[in-house]
Amino acid sequence: MKSITIKGSQRESVGKASTKALRNAGKVPCVLYGGEKPLHFSADELAFRHLVYTPNAHTAVIELEDGTKLEAVLQDIQFHPVTDKILHIDFYQLFKDKPVTMNIPVRLEGNSPGVRNGGRLLFRKRKLSIKALPDLLPDFVTVDISKLKIGGTIPVETLLNDDYTILHPDSTAVVQVKASRTSVADEEEEDEEAEGETTEGGETAAPEAATAE
Repeated sequence: MKSITIKGSQRESVGKASTKALRNAGKVPCVLYGGEKPLHFSADELAFRHLVYTPNAHTAVIELEDGTKLEAVLQDIQFHPVTDKILHIDFYQLFKDKPVTMNIPVRLEGNSPGVRNGGRLLFRKRKLSIKALPDLLPDFVTVDISKLKIGGTIPVETLLNDDYTILHPDSTAVVQVKASRTSVADEEEEDEEAEGETTEGGETAAPEAATAE
C-alpha cells in the first residue's frame, strides 16, 4: 500500500492556548497512539491533502525533525463544522507483526450484462473494513461484475482472501443489479434466435408480425 509522508514537529505543550496558536499558524495538532506512550506532534495542514482528501487508502509515515520515522494509519479526524478545516487528527502506529483495521475502497472491474440490458447498478459498499498485517493491506478490493445479471448480487463471501479478513457478514451485498422499467431479460441478449427460427429446409423464417385484436 502506498504511504504518504507527513513531516511534523513534536509538541512540547498540549494546552488549549498552544493548540489554538498552532491552528492559527496553519498547522494541525495530532496524536500518534499505539506506542509506549502517545506522541503529540503537529504538521502543516497542506501536508494532509493527499492523505485525507482522496477516495484511496494510504498509510502514513510520520517524519519528525530529529529524523524519527514512524509508520501509522489515520484513525480519526475532526473537521471544523463551518469551515471544514482540519482541527485534529489521531494516528495509530503500525507494527509489522500486529494486524490493523482499515477501510479499503472497492474497485469494480468489467461490464455487467445486467446493466447493458437496462438494469440499475447499486454500489452498496464502496469501502470495506479489512483487518490485516500492514504489509498485506491491499490498495483496493477488486470486484468483477462481468457476469452480474439483473437480479444478481455479489456478496462479501465471494471476496474472501487469505491475506486479510473482511469485517462484514458474509451475506453483505457489495454490488447488485436490479431491474428497471427499461430493462429486458438477460437471456434476450444471449439468445438472439428469437428474431427468427430455422425451418426444416434450412431457411430462416421471418418472425411473425404482431397483430392487434
